[in-house]
Order: sequence, then C-alpha cells, then structure tokens
Amino acid sequence: MVKESIRKTDQDLNQLFDRALWIAHTLFQRNQVSGSAGNFSFRFKEHIYITAGGTCFGTLKKEDFAVLDREFRHIDGPRPSKEAPLHCMLYQKQKEIQAVLHTHSFYSTLWSCMENESSSDCLPSYTPYLKMKLGNVVRVPYELPGSEALFQRFEQSLTDAKGYLLANHGPVIGAGSMEEAFYALEELEESAKIAWFLEGDRTKAVKIKEKD
Repeated sequence: MVKESIRKTDQDLNQLFDRALWIAHTLFQRNQVSGSAGNFSFRFKEHIYITAGGTCFGTLKKEDFAVLDREFRHIDGPRPSKEAPLHCMLYQKQKEIQAVLHTHSFYSTLWSCMENESSSDCLPSYTPYLKMKLGNVVRVPYELPGSEALFQRFEQSLTDAKGYLLANHGPVIGAGSMEEAFYALEELEESAKIAWFLEGDRTKAVKIKEKD
C-alpha cells in the first residue's frame, strides 16, 4: 500500500471516477451486466484503476477501484478483479488504450457460444456501425474465467483489434477513452442482437466442456 492515497486530491482523476461510475451504473441499469459480474478499468497518468473483485456495477463507488502501477502491480485500494490480467495485456499491447470494459452482455455472450468460420472477425456486420465504432471482433477459445489458461488463450489471441469475445463468457473492449469503450460495447451488443435474429442457429452453439 502507498503511504498516502493516490486518489485523494487530483481533480482530473475525480472527474474520471465520476464518468466511470456513470458508465458502470448505466450498464447495470441497461442489463448489460448483473450481480458482481464484469470488470472495468481506466488509465490515468502512471496508474491503472480497476474494479475490485466481487463489486457490483450497480452500486460501484470510487473506493471500489484498486490501483495498479506501471508494472501492473497492486499498490493501493481493495483486491483487484481476478481478471485484471486481461486488462493489463490490452494496455501493454496497445499503448493508446485508456480504458477496458468486460461484461456478460446477453446477446454478445450468446454469440460467443456459436461456432464461427473466422475467429479473427467472428461477428457479421449487418449495419456499418460495428466496424465504425469497434472494428473486427476476435473470438477467444473458452477457458475457465479468471484462470491462467484463459489468460494464455487471450494473450495468444491478441491482435491490433480492440474487441474480443471470450467464448461462452462475454465481451472485452479496449478503447482510447471510457466513453469510446462504452459506445463500442453498446454497439457490439446491438450488432450481436441483430446477427442473432438474422442468422442465429442454436444447433451451432457449443457447450463448455468441464475438465477433469
């Protein structure tokens, strides 16, 4: 822990927290995330601020964010989400990313359960907006949430894309700002909904296989 809280006096940081909380609460109200599912982070100066494990987007407070240093070590606040490595890998891969959102949005998760011809562009575009706001969406093979195996799969799947669908799990979005991540996540969910109604095929859904 740091001797003096990093988050106390910086007005710019407090404004970022206000925006982060609005986005988290809005996603919860729109049923894009439920219970304690999902995690959210943003970059400010030399630090990453990420939601703590077990927190709820609907009641999120700025005290619910852990602080990581430039080496992604936990230095202040509560214990970070167990899926923090997914965020850290995106920040490390693409220096322009300033925020990362992970939810279990319904139609995006539904589509993540489907077999796809292309894992590097797994969601068909029926309107121009998905490509405009996000670009290609990469499907990451299934591994248990929060596991080292998932982190390895994610690292192996990383490209210059900013949108990922964790198979049988949900979306991970990186962007240049919190607002951009929010808009891209909303567009991904809408595009997945359109795709599902136009060509969703339950016979192509893949169940998870529990490992011994």
